[in-house]
Amino acid sequence: MLVFAIQILIMAFKTSVGWGIASLLIPFVIIVFVAKNWEATKTPFLRSLMALVVVILGTALGMFVAMSGAAPQ
Repeated sequence: MLVFAIQILIMAFKTSVGWGIASLLIPFVIIVFVAKNWEATKTPFLRSLMALVVVILGTALGMFVAMSGAAPQ
């Protein structure tokens, strides 16, 4: 997810320094940037969402295993 977020941030700086700095300093500006520049940012954004799903599934699976007592100690 970090790699894809950095890719989007680089695209924001390539668009303008203002977009890049705003994306770093102001919360949720990066989402506005992605919405305004969907065609350019579509691939890294969707890959980031897929990575988020993998992280959530891995966390849920890890918690399930830990709570069931099946993890080796």
